[in-house]
Amino acid sequence: MKYARTVAALLLSTLVLACVFRDQLTPVGYDHQDRNIPNAFRSRQHLLGTDALGRDRLARVLEGTRVSLVLAPSAAAISTVLAILIAGTAALAGGWVERLTASGIDLFLSLPWLFLLVTVRALLPLNVSPMTSAVITFSVLGCLGWAGAARLLSAQLSWLRSRDFILLARASGCGGFRLLRRHLLPNLMPLVYAQFWISIPTFILAEANLGILGLGVSEPLPSWGSLLRELDSFSVFGWNLWQLVPLALLIAVVSCFHLLISKGEIAA
Repeated sequence: MKYARTVAALLLSTLVLACVFRDQLTPVGYDHQDRNIPNAFRSRQHLLGTDALGRDRLARVLEGTRVSLVLAPSAAAISTVLAILIAGTAALAGGWVERLTASGIDLFLSLPWLFLLVTVRALLPLNVSPMTSAVITFSVLGCLGWAGAARLLSAQLSWLRSRDFILLARASGCGGFRLLRRHLLPNLMPLVYAQFWISIPTFILAEANLGILGLGVSEPLPSWGSLLRELDSFSVFGWNLWQLVPLALLIAVVSCFHLLISKGEIAA
């Protein structure tokens, strides 16, 4: 199993390096169109072939991977910070505020998250620049993905609140957010780190679902969702199997994250 974790870490590292040096690995940009060679097979110039508009598939796969690997952690950071603020405020206030927050978290978790995500994203502007659409998409993911982490943090804070060192800090006059920052938050950090890393593959998959529905990152900026949307017909599997590379990469990246997290390699 240690060998599998090593392979997962090496795969993620190699993929990150490939995304960083994308300009050196591909001869053209991800949005460059060569209408003379649409849907071309792989060649020396285009290692994964071209799409229907003559754009280099390798360049688009690497750019879409870079978008997900940069913005998914950003969305995870937003959701984690929101979870800390909501759970911390409820734990410090106690009483009806804590009960109301717990009920709100349960209500939020009971909603079908994907349908809620699709609804909220559809209400926001879609005719914006590609980079703006990417920021909006992952910001929505971060703002809607806090509830699960908030429930775990609330349970941990409720347990910590009754510990002797917290009671001593309160008796010494420490209260409010100073108590949260100086005493509670340091004891929450292992759980916070775990929730942060667990959220990343979740948000990658969520963006892929939005992209398949046409509500994710807008063209010409690629993402795994828009790349997977090209697989909407079974006929594509017969003539150019290189179109399956984005799907294989998505499965590999998500699996690597889960493998590392489940074995404590990242969360630790």
